Amino acid sequence: MDKTLKEGVHWVGVVDWNIRDFHGYITKRGTTYNAYLIEDEKTVLVDTVKHTFCAEYLSNIAKLVDLEKIDYIIVNHVEMDHSGSLPFVAAKAKNATIISSERGKEAIIEHYGDNFKIQTVKTGDELKIGKRTLKFIEAPMLHWPDSMFTYIVEDQILMSNDAFGQHLASSKRFDDEVDEHVLMEEAATYYANILMALGPLIARKIQEVVQLGISPTIIAPSHGVIWRSKPAKIINAYSEWSAGVCKPKVVIIYDTMWGSTDKMARAIAEGVASQGVEVRVLKLRASDNTAALTEILDAKAVVVGSPTINNGIFPTVGSFLTYVTGLKPKDKLWYFFGSFGWGGGAVRGMIDTAKKANFAVHEPALEVKYVPGEEALKKCFDLGNKIAHQIKA
Repeated sequence: MDKTLKEGVHWVGVVDWNIRDFHGYITKRGTTYNAYLIEDEKTVLVDTVKHTFCAEYLSNIAKLVDLEKIDYIIVNHVEMDHSGSLPFVAAKAKNATIISSERGKEAIIEHYGDNFKIQTVKTGDELKIGKRTLKFIEAPMLHWPDSMFTYIVEDQILMSNDAFGQHLASSKRFDDEVDEHVLMEEAATYYANILMALGPLIARKIQEVVQLGISPTIIAPSHGVIWRSKPAKIINAYSEWSAGVCKPKVVIIYDTMWGSTDKMARAIAEGVASQGVEVRVLKLRASDNTAALTEILDAKAVVVGSPTINNGIFPTVGSFLTYVTGLKPKDKLWYFFGSFGWGGGAVRGMIDTAKKANFAVHEPALEVKYVPGEEALKKCFDLGNKIAHQIKA
């Protein structure tokens, strides 16, 4: 397996084949925890890995250099999947100076104590390590306050930590070695479920990187494969996603108890499709929030349905709304529908939740008592037809 980005720059991370839940994000293809070793007049380690993989990580480093000869350990981000092995490697690399942002220093101390030699950097600061120069770019809230990028100037390698990554376990390390469709699917899923709420910050950060004269030929993120053949592809994708670029597409997300809301969802989908507009239908207990957010990423309209239970929203739909309102999708049209028995409540609850998140809610919503008959299903079809016309316009 090729682990060399450029001569003297190596991948020393680990592959987590079996993880399927990353704090609520369903990682159906596993992930990697990427770390990098730079050999020059000074030896530099960029990021560590989740603590459960520490032994494998230390072994990967030791195959290349004596741990005691490491001069610097760069901590781009203190979240534990990247810094969990820091105390162990620092104990072995006794002469190393840790480099982080100022907020990174605070977070390291809060997580692991103050027994470290830490040097802080800010955007534009450089570190000469021999024939190479490292430039640092702070990236606060992408996606923690401490986050930053490390750029190897001479090699044009951007080590971007949680930006431009994917949760994708693979025996291959580079984008040109894996299926491009799978790669972009996982990159979109990653953006939608981790970074979507940060779109305006991402757009500004991309502009800032350009203004700093940084033009990477390789982007080495902290998760997934490394972009060496088409780094512009992921940069362009992030530019579109952060700008909220949508296509004529409707996503219908719902759950059902006795099938009434299911019938409504299918009729709405038929109405959308009758106008030649792409539609995706996801029942939450047959799918998950992760897949739903990925579908929403490039959709113009989102239609959410719930049966009423205990005068409120069905639990899976309530969970979805909590998840999606936190990620704040941009420039979507939102519609709601549902069914009830002797008393309603779900539809009003969904609308109230969406309005509190400042979503563009279209009313009136569509509600059906008990089982939708022919007339009710016609109203559902007509709603789908109306939505299709609105997003085409």
